[in-house]
Amino acid sequence: MKKRVLITGAAGFLGSHLCDRFIAEGFEVLAMDNLITGDLKNIEHLFKDPNFEFYHHDVSKFVHVAGKLDYILHFASPASPIDYLKIPIQTLKVGALGTHNLLGLAKEKNARILIASTSEVYGDPLVHPQTEEYYGNVNTIGPRGVYDEAKRFQESITMAYHRFHGIETRIARIFNTYGPRMRLNDGRVIPAFMGQALRGEDLTVFGDGSQTRSFCFVDDEIEGFFRLLMSDYVYPINIGNPNEITILDFAKEIIKLTGTQQKIVFEPLPIDDPLQRQPNINKAKEILKWEPKISREIGMKKTFDYFKNLSPEELFKSEHKDFSKHIRR
Repeated sequence: MKKRVLITGAAGFLGSHLCDRFIAEGFEVLAMDNLITGDLKNIEHLFKDPNFEFYHHDVSKFVHVAGKLDYILHFASPASPIDYLKIPIQTLKVGALGTHNLLGLAKEKNARILIASTSEVYGDPLVHPQTEEYYGNVNTIGPRGVYDEAKRFQESITMAYHRFHGIETRIARIFNTYGPRMRLNDGRVIPAFMGQALRGEDLTVFGDGSQTRSFCFVDDEIEGFFRLLMSDYVYPINIGNPNEITILDFAKEIIKLTGTQQKIVFEPLPIDDPLQRQPNINKAKEILKWEPKISREIGMKKTFDYFKNLSPEELFKSEHKDFSKHIRR
C-alpha cells in the first residue's frame, strides 16, 4: 500500500514543492491549508492526480484525518515579514495550537512528524555561523517575536511529545530559501529586490547593507527535508546554504541579473533585523549526507525566469508596503 503523508501549509511556497516531491516519490498526499497566505495556484496542477487530496482547513482548530497516516510535515505558518505584522495572532496560534493539534494527530496515528522551524530561533545571533547548539538572542516582545517565539515554542512542545509520548519527531531549522512560487511582494529580500527591478524601481537596502544572508534554492531545501524525515535524527538540524553574502552585494547581483539600471537606495535598519545569518550545516552533512548543490547563479536565474513571467496584476499588486518598513528578512 502507498504511504500516506499529510502536508500542512501545502498551498504555500515550501509546502507546494513538498507536495510535488512526495507525489513524485509515489506517496498519497493529503494537502491542508487555510489559504490565509497560501495560494491554490501553487498546487492546482496536482488536483487531477488520484494520489492528491486537498483539505481547506485551519490547523489551529482540531485536525481529523480518516484512515492511516504514515507521515506529517507541518509547514503551516505565515512565513513573510509582512504577514507577521498583519496577522500576528494567527502566527502565534498556528505555531502553538496548530503544532499541538498535529502532534496529537501524530500520536493518534503513530505517524512520524517533521516540524518546520526556522533560523529565526537564533534571533540576531551572537554566534557566527549558527550551530544547532546555539540558544539564540531573541527579543520576545519585538515585532519579530510573534514569529520567533512561535517557532521556539514549536520546537519545545515537539521535543516534549517526543520525550513524554515517544512520538517520532524531526525538526528542520530553515534558513533563507528562494525559488519559484514565492510571493513577489511579501517583504523578503529576494522577491522584494526582484519586484523592484521588474517594476523599474530603485532597490531598497536597509541599513548600510553590510548585514548578511545565506540563500538556499528550494530544490536543495526540499531534498534536505526529505532526507531528514527519513532519518533517525530527532533533534533540530540546520537546513540551509552556508554561502554567505552581504545584502548590498546581493542587490548588485540582482541588478546585474535583471539587466536593469536601478539605483540602490538606503533606509534605516528595521527593528531587530539580524546582522548575520549563516548556517553551520556540519550535522546535515554528517547525518543526512546532505548539502546544497545548486549555485546561487543558477537558482537566481530560475527564480527570475519565474517572476518575469508573472502578470502585470501580480507584478504591481500591493502587499501592504507600510508593514515592510518595520521588518525584513
